[in-house]
Amino acid sequence: MSTLQNTITEAVKTAMKAREMDTVKILRGIQAVIKQVQIDNQTELNDKGILEILQKQTKQRQESLEIYKANGREDLAQKEQFEINVISQFLPAQLSEDKLITIINETISELSANSMKDMGRVMNAVKDKTAGQADPSVISGLVKKALTP
Repeated sequence: MSTLQNTITEAVKTAMKAREMDTVKILRGIQAVIKQVQIDNQTELNDKGILEILQKQTKQRQESLEIYKANGREDLAQKEQFEINVISQFLPAQLSEDKLITIINETISELSANSMKDMGRVMNAVKDKTAGQADPSVISGLVKKALTP
């Protein structure tokens, strides 16, 4: 079992002792998703795989949050925000845009990338370097900007 998975399990135990049933429900849902992916792939997930799941879960809730806000459903928006906050405590701190640009420029230099044809290579390298610290859509936009003459 990965260290991140152990951390989530310990958080469930702590929330149960504190009788924070809303938090327990969210964390058990996350554990279920992780377990399902492990069963589907017939393999144990490492921290990187679990981080990807947590990011995906956060992104889904963020999209729902925006929809609820747009439709004036503050009650549901607050619930989604609470879930995002619970899941976010297991994610690493997000990199600033300036730091991302620095990493992207370094990667472009390392790979001798000079056109949009190299975007896939640059994206893969940057995603490996930033593992969970940046949204892939943000990375994509910055890489496009850097590779476009």
